[in-house]
Amino acid sequence: MSDKPLCVACGTQYDAPRENCPICDDERQYIPPAGQRWTDLDTMRAGELTGRVEEQGEGIIGIGSEPKFAIGERALLVKASSGNFLWDCVAYLDDELIAKVNELGGLTGIAISHPHYYTTMVEWAHTFDVPIHLHEKDRQWIGRPDPAIKLWSGTTNQVAPDLTLINLGVHFAGGTVLHWPDGEQGEGALLSGDILQVIPDRRFVGFMYSYPNLIPERPAIVRRAAEILEPYRFKAIYGAWWDAIVRSDGHEVAQRSARRYLAHVQD
Repeated sequence: MSDKPLCVACGTQYDAPRENCPICDDERQYIPPAGQRWTDLDTMRAGELTGRVEEQGEGIIGIGSEPKFAIGERALLVKASSGNFLWDCVAYLDDELIAKVNELGGLTGIAISHPHYYTTMVEWAHTFDVPIHLHEKDRQWIGRPDPAIKLWSGTTNQVAPDLTLINLGVHFAGGTVLHWPDGEQGEGALLSGDILQVIPDRRFVGFMYSYPNLIPERPAIVRRAAEILEPYRFKAIYGAWWDAIVRSDGHEVAQRSARRYLAHVQD
């Protein structure tokens, strides 16, 4: 049984029924005009949702659902030499999706960019018997505490010999990206969720405190994020949505975007 309550607006799963969703109450998200609504995985599985698994890049497999649910992000399975690693998470999980992930070789771990994508992370961790790596600065947003959740602190966390989590602090204090130096045939890939938001103009990425409510990120945070990323090399940036990908010049795109952002938010 997977009857723990799921927020329909953001997809967060909680350990017990509740009247409100703290993530939607926060100014970075919102309560829909129709009000707070709840569902659960059992109900979702009995409905029209199906899993979606598609290649997003060489060695990077997108995982999501059709139709989209809640915020609508897709997760990314990274086929690293150290083992398959799941970046970000989606709420939907059924037997067919489980079988497809196992056909790909299962998982060795999970990491999530920020609380909007925590969703059913504990269901995924239990299903594949792996840990979830979350930055400790976002611990207050965990809706379903569980021993599978491993909190880390500081700026970087090498979760595998070829995978490094980097805390940039954009969007959320624990906002994190994943660097895979072996991606893009050794030229490097950065998996960013919407900590660095891949936007329609692929020459740039965006930085926001709230995307739906159009609250800009603080300049000092963006400046620090650019400084932290500067030593890392990556050709591609993989955002949170299907095909939201910067395919080339990723490092310069990130640095150029920070410079442009800072020029626009200063007097």
